[in-house]
Amino acid sequence: MSKFLNKFAKDENGATAIEYGLIAMLISVAVIAILGGVGSNLVTTFTSINNGLSH
Repeated sequence: MSKFLNKFAKDENGATAIEYGLIAMLISVAVIAILGGVGSNLVTTFTSINNGLSH
């Protein structure tokens, strides 16, 4: 039983998967934040173009 517990304690496969998951989450949060900023700028630009074409 102690061999099993020692092997389980030294196994790092689960920790690696969690680390990759956290990295993917951080990247997705950064992408969402960047696209949110770009999206609002695009709305402003297209509204300005639309107003210019309407007159």
